[in-house]
Amino acid sequence: MGSGSFPTASRNPTLVNNLDISRRMLVISRESASLGPFWSVSRSNSWQLEIASTGQEALERLQSGITPDLIFVDLLPGDADSMPVLRWLHKMRPELKIILLSESADNQQLVEAVRFGAHDSLLKPCQHQQLQELLNRHLNMRNSNHDTEVVCDEIEQINEELFFVAASPTIRKLRARAELLAQVNAPVLIVGESGSGKEIVARLIHKLSVRSGSRILKANCATLPSELLDIELFGCEHDVVSGAARTKRGKFELCHGGTILLDELTEMPASLQAKLLHVLQDSQFFRSGSETTTEIDVRILAASNVDVERAVAEKKLREDLYYRLSAFTIHVPPLRQRKEEIPLLLAHFMNQISKHYGLPPRMLSPAVLEACQHHSWPGNLRELENFVKRYLVMGDESLAASELEPEANFSSGQKNALSHGYSPKKFTAAEFPSLKSLVRTAKGQTERSAIAGALQRTQWNRKAAARLLGISYRALLYKVQEYHMTPPATYAPHLAPGLRMKGNGQGE
Repeated sequence: MGSGSFPTASRNPTLVNNLDISRRMLVISRESASLGPFWSVSRSNSWQLEIASTGQEALERLQSGITPDLIFVDLLPGDADSMPVLRWLHKMRPELKIILLSESADNQQLVEAVRFGAHDSLLKPCQHQQLQELLNRHLNMRNSNHDTEVVCDEIEQINEELFFVAASPTIRKLRARAELLAQVNAPVLIVGESGSGKEIVARLIHKLSVRSGSRILKANCATLPSELLDIELFGCEHDVVSGAARTKRGKFELCHGGTILLDELTEMPASLQAKLLHVLQDSQFFRSGSETTTEIDVRILAASNVDVERAVAEKKLREDLYYRLSAFTIHVPPLRQRKEEIPLLLAHFMNQISKHYGLPPRMLSPAVLEACQHHSWPGNLRELENFVKRYLVMGDESLAASELEPEANFSSGQKNALSHGYSPKKFTAAEFPSLKSLVRTAKGQTERSAIAGALQRTQWNRKAAARLLGISYRALLYKVQEYHMTPPATYAPHLAPGLRMKGNGQGE
């Protein structure tokens, strides 16, 4: 079959940008009946559509100099032509973006195609709107460096507490890969620094999969000793303390038909790694104290914040288990590599946290935003969220900026002295402060400031301040007394009679 081009102007207002005839998509398919939506979308968006009925024909066109923006490969059941084409594209033209067309989301061909670098997939028969949304998504990735309207939702709700935020090209690509892997019933290894969002990615994969109607449970492999972790994962037949017969189901059974996330995988004891390998191979296991096997249908997602290959080399992780889990791997980049997301993340966290605490959100000044952009965020999303929480409570811009830039705590003279190799004063053994005392002092100052900010924020309503700080009311009263804190006169009249001052001036 030949190609066609349609110079009509774009009539779809949902497009990221007006497309032009210079853009091109190549569809490799033997089924002419499935090409209708492609002709329709190419007309409405002024795309040039190329059709190839065989892999050989497609390769000849690519070798002749044609470079399509997107390549759609139709995975027909039993078609031996598609896989060699994908292998050749992956090896010779890895920069090309490949979209799979498949009749089923759960077949071996799709699994193999993902391994060869497919970027996304579309179930047949595809509709015009589905195809348009897919094009918008990938065009948005391509044009992310331009000042264009963002079409895809940048904030995607996963559950009541978790959201997936995609405001950078890297994370949009990660989201597309997660959506593709969600359709493949295979283990996925998710790696990245602590706090970078590995659990959010795992829950996104579960949400986008056919298992989304069933449970997803998380198990941290580093928090429990071997015996207790065995029971938590696989259950037991007898009570650990009394020895009485009592069947306890583990998390693998509890999320039968769903997904389990094994966090900090490299910390799993060797004996349990062997048991997990058996589950991956045979979908069955023995409960502790049982001689009968339990069969399960669970998708396994694993996460690690360390170099997994190094863990294998150091014998912390079984090599055979690693290869079972790492056929599909997602690398979650740290926040410092996607700083363009910081303004959106700050606004998102401010909105969510202020709702949680029942407080009006605070505006972030240009100075604070600039400090956030220059900060390296070693704690990633978790550190950013905690920063927003403290800023919401304290409301002190200078304190927030100095927290992100430690150099701001030095005077200019101190900075110059340090930059010129200034040597600190030498203390005698009697004069030198202990590290513990320094830590206690710093902790006390930070704690007192946080409590003072919460009390000021709530006009000395201590129950509200305790909720804001995430501590008990009794603990707050103890800290108020410990730091000899008293309410200002402006707040004292608002306290109930008899509660304004008591003992050392502390109200209840």
